[in-house]
Amino acid sequence: MAPIAVGDVVPEGTISFFDENDQLQTVSVHALAAGKKVILFGVPGAFTPTCSMKHVPGFIEKAEELRSKGVDEIICFSVNDPFVMKAWGKTYPENKHVKFVADGSGEYTKLLGLELDLTDKGLGVRSRRFALLLDNLKVTVANVESGGEFTVSSADDILKAL
Repeated sequence: MAPIAVGDVVPEGTISFFDENDQLQTVSVHALAAGKKVILFGVPGAFTPTCSMKHVPGFIEKAEELRSKGVDEIICFSVNDPFVMKAWGKTYPENKHVKFVADGSGEYTKLLGLELDLTDKGLGVRSRRFALLLDNLKVTVANVESGGEFTVSSADDILKAL
């Protein structure tokens, strides 16, 4: 499948996360993003170096600025289980606005056409690194990285596009 692109409507599918009451929620992406301006940024894996030290911290640091430009939700997305995503999110005690969500089986990643085969590195099939800006489910920015790069999907790249 071709990767999601500007002008596309994000496919319907489900993701999972732990809410503020520590309850596991499995929700429709459409229900989460409909009628909102949402940043969905994907990483190859929780606790991995670039993801943990650069990608996620950038969105946490720039969250207030992004929200001031009309962003309603900032969602960190990975092919990991919701328990791992919850634990990873807790390593950022300063975080107030980034929601850590799981695509445990990689099904939603496949619907986006953004899978990355890291089997040769012992990681299986993961998500490519990306940042999508959605406006009422429609992709207005699609910054998708090649391989393991981190050159176009940062919080600053999204800020420039807003």
